[in-house]
Amino acid sequence: MPTTLVAMPGTGSDADYVRRAFGPAAAALGVTLIALDPQASLVAGHRRCLDEIAQRSGPILVGGVSIGAAVAVAWALDNDCAGVWAALPAWSGDPVNSPAAWSASTTAAALRTDGLEATLASMEASSPPWLAAELGRSWRSLHPALVDQLGEAALFRAPEVTDISRLAAPLAITAATDDPVHPYEVGQAWSAAAPRAALTDVSLDEWGHDPSTLGFGCARAWLTIR
Repeated sequence: MPTTLVAMPGTGSDADYVRRAFGPAAAALGVTLIALDPQASLVAGHRRCLDEIAQRSGPILVGGVSIGAAVAVAWALDNDCAGVWAALPAWSGDPVNSPAAWSASTTAAALRTDGLEATLASMEASSPPWLAAELGRSWRSLHPALVDQLGEAALFRAPEVTDISRLAAPLAITAATDDPVHPYEVGQAWSAAAPRAALTDVSLDEWGHDPSTLGFGCARAWLTIR
């Protein structure tokens, strides 16, 4: 059993959310969770942290939400690890047609043009209360670095399905069946491509109101394939 899970947040999110999403499942397995906050250089910063922790801890579990899941898979393709916990994967390969990438790009543009509070007000007016509260907290925490983080995320080329087909580590996925920003089909494609994979379904309402369902879904999937 690995001793450490290192997990990364989705775009515009932070370590606080990662702890709520993955912490309960990690604790249930007796695994120490290290939740990463986004840095100025989003992808390179995450990968640098993963390299440093893996050097100290040996093979680790690596995971993330949305773009965090994609970075986890990309890192695992190049490194020895005990497994990948991928929650709400958002796209494969080029982000050009991804709703999540479009949202990140649009939000970054609004922040540059209108500022934080006006962008938050617009988001809150069109979002369910739980999402408005979550993003309001994390965006205020991350701003002003948030602007560049969103822009970088919107351009990130995630692993292709053909890349995932050579993943040596077991891939545990939690995908939402009804989340338009994180299409279920992406999770299905990742699961079908990986040599060892398992997919757990959740609904948008379930993970929206209880982030720990993401981590528990990944944990259950991982235990069947590790």
